[in-house]
Amino acid sequence: MKLHPLDGTAELEPLGEQPYRVEYASADKGLQPIYLLADSQLLFWKNGDEPFLASVRGRLARRSPAAAYVGASNGDEPSFYSLFEAAMAEVGITERRMIKTTLEAEDLDFLDHADLVLLAGGDVERGWRAFEANGLKQILVRRYYEGALMMGISAGAVQLGLGGWGGESWSDGRFVDTFRMLPHLVGAHEEAADWAPLKAAVLRMGEHSRGYGMASGGGFIYHPDHSIEPVRRPLVEIRLRGQNLRQSLLLPGERTPDSDDGELVH
Repeated sequence: MKLHPLDGTAELEPLGEQPYRVEYASADKGLQPIYLLADSQLLFWKNGDEPFLASVRGRLARRSPAAAYVGASNGDEPSFYSLFEAAMAEVGITERRMIKTTLEAEDLDFLDHADLVLLAGGDVERGWRAFEANGLKQILVRRYYEGALMMGISAGAVQLGLGGWGGESWSDGRFVDTFRMLPHLVGAHEEAADWAPLKAAVLRMGEHSRGYGMASGGGFIYHPDHSIEPVRRPLVEIRLRGQNLRQSLLLPGERTPDSDDGELVH
């Protein structure tokens, strides 16, 4: 420490240390599929005798994997975390942690070795503003590229895509850009509104944008080869071509590559 020559106040001398820098994963590390769920029903759904989550568990390389639950979008509501715990217990994942909005050192340590990260449902904008404030905006992207399996429920699924509507209603017109881990828009349980919020988002994004609407109880898997696999319920695909929206229906059991098909809806 030395005194400032003009006013005599203390002036800190530089330490000569390099600033902190996050080392991102190398591009050759394999990416996991991204799981998008309309609601929590799929966490407990069985395809025949096998729990749906058993297939997710099978993608995790470690014998005793760790699963993180990020609850910012619902205000870290304990009852929703309890559902997550119960679902993970059914497939033998015993190392679990709720990552709260106010991060602690233990939360960061857990995220750094989590094999599965689930983004909870709730309010898209509330959760996203929390991620911007607490640093998860960068951390979760890093973990995805390091090979963590990402899963989103409702608002969490929307956040994994290109963005979603903020405010009380999509008609408020405030659009929130989000993680962009998959290059599409996502809508959840909007079937009663004929997917109006998702259609409005696709129109907002412009030419060649694409949105996927998940009906209640359903979802889809976005694979690293960019193919789409609906789960349990048909998936609505909405594309903008010129000034028109085109709509297609993707069926469970089919893994669909990119295509330009679709029925004219607007």
